[in-house]
Order: sequence, then structure tokens, then C-alpha cells
Amino acid sequence: MQGNLPPEAQEKLETLQELQETAQNVAQQKQSTESALNEAKTALNALEDVDKDAVMYREIGELFIQTDYDTAAEDLEDKVDSLEIRVEQLNKQEDRVRGRFDDLQEELQQLLQGGMGGPSGPAGPGGAGGA
Repeated sequence: MQGNLPPEAQEKLETLQELQETAQNVAQQKQSTESALNEAKTALNALEDVDKDAVMYREIGELFIQTDYDTAAEDLEDKVDSLEIRVEQLNKQEDRVRGRFDDLQEELQQLLQGGMGGPSGPAGPGGAGGA
């Protein structure tokens, strides 16, 4: 479409672009969180094959701190739980953003169609498209 958009349409278009950026950010966060969740689940599964008396270390920043089996398992289970909750939250946020995007896109289309020859436009009364 050429020419200037009506101010309301321009505003909706800008909001659509912002929602698209938000959707991309949420998708990136979700992908990162799912990756961390998979790593934590893998570590938790690997822990099942470790002897409970084995000496274990947990990485904290640049340090490795000795820990016991039960503490390591509990920490990993807590991490898995919190990451699962975060993925669920991101799924809901993704759905909300997608829904708002779809609604706004439909509003914009209706606004533009109404301003570009809707029912009283070229195919309206007396136009080509009658019975």
C-alpha cells in the first residue's frame, strides 16, 4: 500500500511490530529455558547411575564445591521444577502475545479495508459485484 496510513492504522502497525519483537524475545527465552531444563534432566538422570557414596562437586561460578549425593539430587530436582514452571509461564506468555497479535492484525485489516473501499467502495451499490 502506498501513501500515508491513517494515524490509527499507523499506531496499530507500530504496536504489531512491537508485539512481533516481544514474541521473538519470548521464543528465545523459551528456547534457552528448555535447553537448561533438558540439561538439568540429563544431569538428574545421570545421577541415578552414580554411587551414593561417590565424592561429587558442584560448580559455583569459577569454583567446584564438594557436595553429597542427596544435596546434588535435591538441587537438581529443584532446578528441574523451577525450569518447568518457567517454560509453562513462557508458553502462556507466548499464547497471550500471539492472541493479541492476531486480534490487532485483524483490527488493522478491518481498519484498512474500511478505508480502502469497503461496502460503499468500488464494489458497493451500483458497482461491479451486484446480483
